[in-house]
Amino acid sequence: MEQAALVCFWFAMSLYLVAMVLYVYHFVAKRALFSWYATFATGSGFIAHTAAIALHGVANNQIPIVGAFNSLSLAAWVLVLIYFIVEHIVKLKLYGAVLLPLAFVSMAMAQISLGDGEGIALSKDAVEQLDSWRVAMHVALIMVANAGFAVAAAASALNLVVGGQLKRLKSTSLIRRLPSLTQTQVLARRAIMLAFPVYTAGILLGIIRAIEFGLEYWWFDPRVMLSGVVWAIFGSYLMLHYRRRASGRTLAWLALAGLVVVIVLAVLARTLPAGFHIFGL
Repeated sequence: MEQAALVCFWFAMSLYLVAMVLYVYHFVAKRALFSWYATFATGSGFIAHTAAIALHGVANNQIPIVGAFNSLSLAAWVLVLIYFIVEHIVKLKLYGAVLLPLAFVSMAMAQISLGDGEGIALSKDAVEQLDSWRVAMHVALIMVANAGFAVAAAASALNLVVGGQLKRLKSTSLIRRLPSLTQTQVLARRAIMLAFPVYTAGILLGIIRAIEFGLEYWWFDPRVMLSGVVWAIFGSYLMLHYRRRASGRTLAWLALAGLVVVIVLAVLARTLPAGFHIFGL
């Protein structure tokens, strides 16, 4: 079963890579057929990815959030799922060329880390700490929110590209195919508006579980502190937007900075043996 999971995992990675190329080619050549193929490849990869996650969990009989492989693979899965929702709403497949690479890199990192934490012997306290619906919901909400932040960052990156070209009074046929400044700003804002409360709920569930389990000095955990930084960045984004105290360009850079911290958090959480999240190593 583990071999079948590995085959499905590599099949999903291959399909995501094909989809990335097709999305880019569709944007450059503007051929609808390639758009259909890109969506088909992404959907097929998502199905294979889902099968890989299920088979890997059953084969190892382990908690899905334990180990770098599981968490990175799940993060990529959630990102692709959120992308499908975005594609359905905005009807713009360009974001597939921006977001799928993030999912592909996450899966590549998961494959590199395969074996780290596999068959890990958790302490009795760690098992009890993880054995709660709050932990499962905490992880799920954080992953969904991070995917939303990634969508906002992708839209913000396009906003900076389009804004930079307009500022220089330069334009090309490819630039004219990009979404407008208004479209990118609206997508980024709505993505953060939806992701921020989800992220807040995820943090609160984690805090409740830490207090419930009686963990001392839980606020000194590196992941908790960096999560607070992420929360502050995107909270500032919303505050500055609604108070109209920042330009669209400033907000775009803020969204990108937030995603950078999310990525740093993901890396440190799997390399720094400190805090009560060490069962994720």
